[in-house]
Amino acid sequence: MDALTGLLDGPRARGAFLLRMVMEPPWSVRIEDRTPLCVMTVARGGAWVVPEQGEPVRLGPGDVAVVRGPAPYTVADRPTTEPLAWILPGEVCRTADGHDLADAMALGVRTWGNRADGADVMLVGTYQLRGEVGRRLLDALPPLLVLPAGDWESPLPALLSEEIVKEEPGQEAVLDRLLDLLLISVLRTWFARRGPSAPAWYRAFADPVVGRALRLLQNNPAHPWTVAGLAAEAGVSRAALARRFGELVGEPPMAYLTGWRLTLAADLLREPDATLGAVARRVGYGSPFALSAAFKRVRGISPQEHRATAARTE
Repeated sequence: MDALTGLLDGPRARGAFLLRMVMEPPWSVRIEDRTPLCVMTVARGGAWVVPEQGEPVRLGPGDVAVVRGPAPYTVADRPTTEPLAWILPGEVCRTADGHDLADAMALGVRTWGNRADGADVMLVGTYQLRGEVGRRLLDALPPLLVLPAGDWESPLPALLSEEIVKEEPGQEAVLDRLLDLLLISVLRTWFARRGPSAPAWYRAFADPVVGRALRLLQNNPAHPWTVAGLAAEAGVSRAALARRFGELVGEPPMAYLTGWRLTLAADLLREPDATLGAVARRVGYGSPFALSAAFKRVRGISPQEHRATAARTE
C-alpha cells in the first residue's frame, strides 16, 4: 500500500454525495457542510471557487478542484455574486432565511440547480471521511487544489458525467468507485507535478532504498520489524537506512511505523464489532495493553475514548 492508496483504503467512498449542478447566472452557493473533502469538475461553462482563506480560482471545462474541509467556501458564477443557497451538514440546502431548497431546485436524478438548461454545469462529489488512514495525505493538501484540464488527460470526468444521472441497480457503488478513481488520478498527477515541493514522505517513495522500506512497513505493519531487519530487506546497512530514512521522511523508521500502526488502529476501532485484541494483532501489537499504552502515549487518549468519540461523530 502506498501513500495515495492509503487515502482511500478503508474509509473510501461509501454512498458519497454526488450531484450534477446546473446553474444559470447569476448564481452562488455557499458550502458550509463541514465535510472533509470535496471533488468538483466543470462539465460545461465555468465557475469560481472562493475559499475562506486565499484568492478566488476560476474553473473552466475539464478543470478539477479538490477542496479540503471543514472550512466553508463558495462556488459561484462570479466571486462577488451573493449566495442564493447554503449547503449545510446532513445535505441540507436552504436560503438565507431558512427556506428549504432541496425540492424547489431538484431537476432530476442527482441533478440540482436553478434552470435545467443552465449555462454552467458542475459535477460534485463529497466524501464523508470518518477514518484516519488518509490523515497524513489530507494534512498535506492545501485548502484548495486545482488541476487544469490541460495538465492531464482522463476519461473519468466524462464517464462520471454519464453515470451520475443513471438510476440502475448498484449505481451508488459504481459512482463511489468512479469518484475514488477520479480523486486518486487527480492527486497522483498533482503530486507528481509538484516535484520538490511535494511532501517529504511522498517523495521518499521514489527512493530505491527508503521507498522499499516504506512499502514494507505499510504493506505489513503487523510484522515485528526492527531497523536491522528492515535494512536487510532493503539491501543496505542499518546505519545507512536509519540515516537515509530520517533525511527523506523526517523521522526514524520505527517512529514512522508506530504512527502508521496507530493510524490503522484508529480506523479499525471505528468498526463496532472489532475487539481491542483483534485490532492489536492486526497492527502489530502483542496485546491489547501494549496497543492501549502506545495509543495513549502518542494520541493522548485511550482507544476506548477514541472509539466513543468516533461513535458520536458518525
